[in-house]
Amino acid sequence: VRLVESGGGVVQPGGSLRLSCAAGGFPVSSYIVSWYRQAPGKAREWVALMTTSRNTAGYADSVKGRFTISRDSTQNTVYLQMNSLKPEDTAVYYCHANEPLGRGGPYWGQGTQVTVSS
Repeated sequence: VRLVESGGGVVQPGGSLRLSCAAGGFPVSSYIVSWYRQAPGKAREWVALMTTSRNTAGYADSVKGRFTISRDSTQNTVYLQMNSLKPEDTAVYYCHANEPLGRGGPYWGQGTQVTVSS
């Protein structure tokens, strides 16, 4: 079982990045998958999630309207499209998966660094 994030990097304010969370050993379509982030010196915070039911998504107020979470079941991957990035979005971004009936997980990925700087 594994979650592998990728797609992080350095981007200027106003730019975009797409993060990927590739799952192995379980179907992401049956799990609630979330993105979290942790900035230096701060607690890890929830960013977005996608449920198993009708691809319902939820977002933290700080990213609503700028970030979009999506799922590709054929690739067993969840994505986080991040637009209009701000310096305060700088953090390590983590993928998290949990089976809603407690039959699997929670699982964490290793994280991917996102730096927004001019």
